Amino acid sequence: MKSLTIIIVLITGAVLFYGTVDMPDWGDPNSPASRHVSPRYITQTVAETETPNIVTSLLADYRGYDTLGETTVIFGAGMVCILILRSARKREE
Repeated sequence: MKSLTIIIVLITGAVLFYGTVDMPDWGDPNSPASRHVSPRYITQTVAETETPNIVTSLLADYRGYDTLGETTVIFGAGMVCILILRSARKREE
């Protein structure tokens, strides 16, 4: 059973590593995100969101659901940590 688990982990790691081979280099100005997405955000953010700060408009307006999801995950992890530590303290008493 242990060897099967190791084989599955190695195969998954190899597939993930293979998936990164085709990615553009870090900071590549010719990557699709730099050529298509970023210019649109820079030129249209004030007209579409009426927010003068580009970073604020990206986080609050364009990526609002994503940011809300990240905040929910962090809140849930914090609550679980509090509950675990609380139950450990009650057991000691």
